[in-house]
Amino acid sequence: MLRKQIEIKRQLFNETSHSPSLIDIVGEEQLEEVVDFCFIENPYFPGEKLLQKLQDKLPEVIKAYPSSNPKLAQQDLAAVVHVKPEYLVLGNGATELITIIQNNFVDEMGIPIPTFSEYIEKIQNLEKVKLFQLPADKQYQLDLEEYADWLVDEKLSSALIINPGNPTGQLISIEKITDFLNRTKHLKLVLVDESFIDFAGEEIPSLMPMVEQFQNLIIVRSMSKHCGVPGLRLGYCCTANQQYLKQIRNALPVWNINTLAEYFLTQLKDTDVEYHNARKHVISDVRELYDALCTISGYEVYPSNSNFILLKIKFEMSAYQLQMKLLQDYGVYVRDCSNKIGLDEKHIRIASKGRDKDQLLIHALKEVVANL
Repeated sequence: MLRKQIEIKRQLFNETSHSPSLIDIVGEEQLEEVVDFCFIENPYFPGEKLLQKLQDKLPEVIKAYPSSNPKLAQQDLAAVVHVKPEYLVLGNGATELITIIQNNFVDEMGIPIPTFSEYIEKIQNLEKVKLFQLPADKQYQLDLEEYADWLVDEKLSSALIINPGNPTGQLISIEKITDFLNRTKHLKLVLVDESFIDFAGEEIPSLMPMVEQFQNLIIVRSMSKHCGVPGLRLGYCCTANQQYLKQIRNALPVWNINTLAEYFLTQLKDTDVEYHNARKHVISDVRELYDALCTISGYEVYPSNSNFILLKIKFEMSAYQLQMKLLQDYGVYVRDCSNKIGLDEKHIRIASKGRDKDQLLIHALKEVVANL
């Protein structure tokens, strides 16, 4: 029996460089008929108890101003990320901090592409940006030695690294990044985005324990991704550079973090074991999803150390065409990566949503190829 086709507001895809939210493109009445593999999240966290606490707290927190003392939230976060609280700055999402960092500290920045589009779009003067094209024949892997050579040749003062990469999912080892940081101490700024690092391994290969060793290093993380709370708009950066910390804090408005987000931060310590169990569950799911995808003909599956996987379409269909077909015919929403500078029109990105839902995606991808 044929399933009912999903009605889509296609015009919304032309109005943003980011994928439009699922509820915007299909409407609330069709929302339960579609699984969102486009948005990258942790499907297992927050758990039911924490969600209930947030719901119970809502009537109180929406009637209260957030704290005007950011040190309190920094201490709550520091308790679970295990760095000095004074090295942390919380933002209204990582994008708020990315914008501030780029507008205040970047003279000229090297950006490997493809990348998260905010890093290009939030540079006010595009003449400040030089793009380092990653090689398609090597699955867009970043070679840090080549990158460091290029930064010197181009006389750039700032560099961006996303680890694991977005949209590729590639992971660069701590050893290689440490070598790169030692080689690039002459740079004004090395910005490392670790928004997906919690899914890179059972032991988290983060640079945060080493932040004191590199005064030009700023680490940025999105809690939307690893904690699964995009609606709370929480992100943070970490640096030991006191001048950078002062300038970032001075650029932030008072009450940039809402009261519900503040309350969520107070619960992190008590739910830390639950959180780590959840992220390890995601890691296991992604490995299983990757193995299943590799059995489907018609797609090149890129290795990933994140909670998403990049695919290249090997048949006569563009990423946009496949995205629309999956959404309309199968109720599966994936990320068309055609608008990412440095990628062609043949790539889609999919996020794991847990093993049961991932089976829907696997079935849909198989069916598309079988019906060609």
